[in-house]
Amino acid sequence: MEARNLASEDKRNPVAVKIAIATLLSKFGNKVVTSEAVRRQHAHTETWYANEPPDAVVYVASTEDVQGVVSVCAEHRVPIIPFGSGTSFEGHVNAPFGGISIDLMGMDRVIAVHPEDLDCVIQPGVTRKQLNEYLRDQGLFFPVDPGSNASLGGMVATRASGTTAIRYGTMKDNVLALKVVLPSGEVITTSRRARKSSAGYDLTRLFVGSEGTLGVITEITLKLHGIPEAVSSGVCAFPTIADACNAAITTIQSGIPVARIELLDEVQVRACYSYSKLKLPEMPLLFLEFNGSAPSVAEQSRRFGEIANEHSGGSFEWATKPEDRTRLWQARHDVFHAIKALRPGAEPVVTDVCLPISRLAECVSETKRDIEDSGLTAPLFGHVGDGNFHTVPLVMIKDKGEVARAEAFIDRLVKRSLTMEGTCSGEHGIGQGKMKYLEAEYGSAAIDVMCAIKIALDPQGIMNPGKIVPRR
Repeated sequence: MEARNLASEDKRNPVAVKIAIATLLSKFGNKVVTSEAVRRQHAHTETWYANEPPDAVVYVASTEDVQGVVSVCAEHRVPIIPFGSGTSFEGHVNAPFGGISIDLMGMDRVIAVHPEDLDCVIQPGVTRKQLNEYLRDQGLFFPVDPGSNASLGGMVATRASGTTAIRYGTMKDNVLALKVVLPSGEVITTSRRARKSSAGYDLTRLFVGSEGTLGVITEITLKLHGIPEAVSSGVCAFPTIADACNAAITTIQSGIPVARIELLDEVQVRACYSYSKLKLPEMPLLFLEFNGSAPSVAEQSRRFGEIANEHSGGSFEWATKPEDRTRLWQARHDVFHAIKALRPGAEPVVTDVCLPISRLAECVSETKRDIEDSGLTAPLFGHVGDGNFHTVPLVMIKDKGEVARAEAFIDRLVKRSLTMEGTCSGEHGIGQGKMKYLEAEYGSAAIDVMCAIKIALDPQGIMNPGKIVPRR
């Protein structure tokens, strides 16, 4: 399948690239790798976009290492592609113009934990699970959970969220400060550890979600939370997907502080049944979790049961033992692997949109009809508590007709979301894949502002070119 190349930057300069790699080899030695296998691994994307590898990969261990790589690339005008764990879906780590991939996974140190302030300082290669293992003995945890064991640097860069966003917010709500290497090689700190500030522009938010197009994040200060006293999880089945959505909407509108509320359609449930061996009724389901004190969790669960009954829901099946809860949520986190097993040989194309919660049931129902009319196999699931859902068409890439149907379906899905005052991406980011929808979402004047920021910070256009906004 042809690469979907949406950028307009100039093609690579092979002489400049060759000189830059030679200079990096003299500085970093065997930390610079040019083998094809490693380069292709660092362009790997869980998408149908063509693999576009960088010219070299540099493994870094410190902010000073990153500065060294960026300075060389800036001198020779060679593109820079920051790389974390490579779990993104929209072609964020592809190198359509070649260049140098900076592998940040060696920067995996927890620098400091301040339990009394409920925050920590980490390097970008620390993963979500690694951080929570480190924090467990202190009674603290970091709540943002996108499902995969993503690097926290990558989660910041893509403004990730996940299953717990309805209770704890997304990455933009949980990042206090960043240390960033700018395209010039200069290092800035975007804020302090104080919980709030009205001092100057909010530079932290500028870099959260910038997808490596404005600088390389080398240090992150995160908010932490206390591990809740009581946790209860459960599953509730509904006769239709609209009933499940409406139950979720009513739950949120009623002010129940649910920690997670996840929707799985019957196709996704079937996939989970086969892959995770989780015995669930093959009908639309809500997975829920409640956090708090034991009495408050019991009250939240009781109130949800009443709401579910009003929307034709079945009995609320509890998972009170820690091992049962873990098994339940592991099945939810394994949906991507379960989907791949649903149609062997097909390529899963993961996409998402996010709606105002009042439009969720309407959009999900229309999307389900669209899937059926298109003749696609496309499980649907999502974080419906905040209006975000995903669908994953399983596409035989060699079948051009099927590819065309899937592309047209995704296009209609995004436009449907925009028509309903939603967004083209709730948590996957823009990367290469959704650049074409930004102007329809924001308008040309807002895109001009984004381009102006990009040009001001990265006048040579070397930071992850071909992502988010085109050069103008």
